[in-house]
Amino acid sequence: MSFEVYDYRTVNRNVLVTPEIRARLYHMKPGQVDGRHSHDLGHEIFLILEGLAEFNINGTKQQLGPGQMCVALADEIHQVRNLLPDKPTIMYLSVTPHIHPTHTGRTETDERKPPHFSPNSNYHAEQDMSVPLADLLAQQTQAATALVEAAQANLAAQQTLGTQMLAALEAGNQEAAVEARNAMWDAVYRLHKQVYAFDAVWNEMTPRVGEVPS
Repeated sequence: MSFEVYDYRTVNRNVLVTPEIRARLYHMKPGQVDGRHSHDLGHEIFLILEGLAEFNINGTKQQLGPGQMCVALADEIHQVRNLLPDKPTIMYLSVTPHIHPTHTGRTETDERKPPHFSPNSNYHAEQDMSVPLADLLAQQTQAATALVEAAQANLAAQQTLGTQMLAALEAGNQEAAVEARNAMWDAVYRLHKQVYAFDAVWNEMTPRVGEVPS
């Protein structure tokens, strides 16, 4: 990935979209109010760069100006309003992780709306539409199989190496304990990388199915 620099005064789009994170520079129009929603898996961070916005997070309202930040945790219902009638409010926001369906709409009584899988193009993410859906499903099955294998390997590593680490600590062998701990991390690392690999295929496949007519 190339080293790119983004100027928040002119850039109004997602600048990074991966399963690990979606990062965006966001220009809210004067008086704009976004819909009530939550994120099933992701925490969302908002940092105001210019302007003034009202945040309603789980029923608590706060006004934020330049330099102020707030967080909506996973499953917390939130809504944002630009309080300026004649100027945009500009903010940085990020959601992590970024797994479809990325937004869960909420009614005025906080009930969850049916999941909506937005096209990747909505997030300024490129997608190769020439790949048949059947091939994506096959890739997802392969990724799921690899994930199970990584989980099994991680379990074995935690059990075996965890025992070795405790034994080393009891024997006063700090070097061996650290070596075992580091080997445990290697298994955790491989597991998480495989989770992200599965999520990447999931994010490619699900928007392709389309929405079920109501």
